[in-house]
Amino acid sequence: MSATEASMSVEGYERLDQAIEDPLFPEVDLALRAGRHIDVEEGGRYELLAEAQPLLEGFYQRYGWELVRAPAGYFFLVPHGERLSRRQLTTGEMLVGQALALLYLDPATLETAGAATRSQVVEILQHLVGEARLYLELHPRRRKVDERIAAESVRREVDKALRSLAHLGFVDLVDEERLKLRTPLIRFAEPVLAMDDPASALARLVSKGRAALGTDKDEGTQEEGGDEVDA
Repeated sequence: MSATEASMSVEGYERLDQAIEDPLFPEVDLALRAGRHIDVEEGGRYELLAEAQPLLEGFYQRYGWELVRAPAGYFFLVPHGERLSRRQLTTGEMLVGQALALLYLDPATLETAGAATRSQVVEILQHLVGEARLYLELHPRRRKVDERIAAESVRREVDKALRSLAHLGFVDLVDEERLKLRTPLIRFAEPVLAMDDPASALARLVSKGRAALGTDKDEGTQEEGGDEVDA
């Protein structure tokens, strides 16, 4: 991002056309519409949304979207009405997202600046869900566990879910093993954040297959769009 682009994104906007004409706006707009969560780590893109939020709220409402600014410090779009397509998370994405949220809530993660590994994600899911059930959850069309390929197949499905969640702004893929957890993961824990021990509460929900992706305005959802679906 050039110095000119950065300065245009932080000066503030008096009119909607000024925000839309910002060189960063097209990529921010496309990212939001694709379901991405934009947090403070994205620098100028986040600053644009923070500065232009009052103007862009009305802009997106015309298209049936709600621009949400989460208290934790990130933006995302929630579609309303039937005209807009909704990006529903798969079972694998939900399970992996919940495991990542548990890592994010773990005080030990603060000591590593949000660093985690793919192996940790698999270990958490195996512990909470159980190896056999985890395999079947990640392969809903199969009726029994194929022990010959179970471990490799689970890892492959977890990797697939991680790529998708990275695209949505929940996590950064550092390399083949290391991950960087991002603030938007808190969405997976919103239904239990008000509890005394949210991490334990989320773990219990995951083990029962009842955890869900929430929004600030509508909890108990497994969709990026905010409608309730079965866990």
